Amino acid sequence: MLSRIAEVLVPAAGRLSVTTDPGAGLAPGSIVAANHTSLADPAIVIAALRRLGAEPVIMAAAGLWRIPLLGSALAREGHIPVIRGDRRAAAALDLAAQALERGRLVLIYAEGGLPRRRDVAEAAPGPFRSGLARIVEHTGAPVIPVGQAGARRVASGNAAKQLAGLATAPLRRPTLHVHVGTPLELTGDRAARTARARTAVTAAWRTAAARLREPAALSG
Repeated sequence: MLSRIAEVLVPAAGRLSVTTDPGAGLAPGSIVAANHTSLADPAIVIAALRRLGAEPVIMAAAGLWRIPLLGSALAREGHIPVIRGDRRAAAALDLAAQALERGRLVLIYAEGGLPRRRDVAEAAPGPFRSGLARIVEHTGAPVIPVGQAGARRVASGNAAKQLAGLATAPLRRPTLHVHVGTPLELTGDRAARTARARTAVTAAWRTAAARLREPAALSG
């Protein structure tokens, strides 16, 4: 249901385009790792993946499960709540491994949170936490790097600005782009896996941001 809703709402809020690397695919039982810049980008990534025929299980902040209607939908569809800074966070990794074993795609935001910046500009992904590498260690699942750009044009800044951005997006119709990279088989120790994943997601983000002529991508 969330994928179908995103497929309808995202084109109403902006102009979404999607590209893929040659040979890129969304094989069942893969981890989709995307950069996280805005409250709007999960919907944008989900809409892009649905265009490519995929509907992932999403690992997301547990607070979303407390939102009426949304929380019940997330629970019903088997998405995975992440309680950050708590021993129970390990349970989310176990649930992700189980979903992968069932052949589901699992969407993870390895940065573990949103940037503190309040401007609308793009920037490369921040440091990755270890959760992604730990899931790979557990399952051997391939990682599909995904870069998105433009979500901050929909919603960024303080709470009031984010609400205003969401309300005015259908009138402004900002450009949005998602790029899907070539799947990776991550090897090495946890630090090496984490670093390689971040490099791949950064490359995918750079491709997406360059399509929008974002200065941060064009200067690198």
